[in-house]
Amino acid sequence: MNYQDIHFELRGDHSEVAVIRLARTAKRNALSDGLILALRDLFEQMPASVRAAVIDGEGPHFCAGLDLSELRERDAGQGLHHSRMWHAALDRVQYGPVPVIAALHGAVVGGGLELASACHIRVADASTFYALPEGSRGIFVGGGGAVRIPKLIGVARMTDMMLTGRVYDAQEGERVGLAQYLVPEGQAFDKALELALRVAQNAPLTNYALMHALPRIAEQPADQGLFTEAMMAAIAQSAPEAKQRLADFLEGRAAKVRKN
Repeated sequence: MNYQDIHFELRGDHSEVAVIRLARTAKRNALSDGLILALRDLFEQMPASVRAAVIDGEGPHFCAGLDLSELRERDAGQGLHHSRMWHAALDRVQYGPVPVIAALHGAVVGGGLELASACHIRVADASTFYALPEGSRGIFVGGGGAVRIPKLIGVARMTDMMLTGRVYDAQEGERVGLAQYLVPEGQAFDKALELALRVAQNAPLTNYALMHALPRIAEQPADQGLFTEAMMAAIAQSAPEAKQRLADFLEGRAAKVRKN
């Protein structure tokens, strides 16, 4: 796969992990429309061997947000369709074929935070900082951030970030839920790749359920969520791979859970 603003490679003994690097270092990996469309296309055409993916950014920053040099005057209809294009692309990250781990470092700002929030696991290194400067720019988030980011940190914290320009450092971001892992500077990619290789070993149907069913169950009324959970559990455990894994465990061929 060749994309102008993305470097793509496969890792793992069986090419089971896709590494996707934003490659606009001169722009701090700011998101152009071309890059967003390339992400959409990449997730729609993911090689069949891939079971997990890592999104990283080349250079000192993960992603400094929307490329403001592309921001032009649009009427309301054009603005609506532009935002919906971003929604469709980032939906392919969140609800695509494989779990996605973000390796965060440096700026995770504006649209960069929207992209990170579409990933399933976020690993930040000590250089990471988070911000939503749209309030000071006279604009509003348009890439799904108004839906995804409050689910990570709550409406009040996102409102504060946008009203005041508050910047969270790496430690604060991990504390409030912007990242699940915090590692020393320069180690975010290695940790993200380690996690991706581990995630790729899971049963594909279980990973699919975690990506597609769990977020929807969390938004359903309790009785509907429980019914959806029961159906998903029945489907997952009926898969031949699940039956083999359970047999391996019961017959002593699988490792037991232990403290790290």
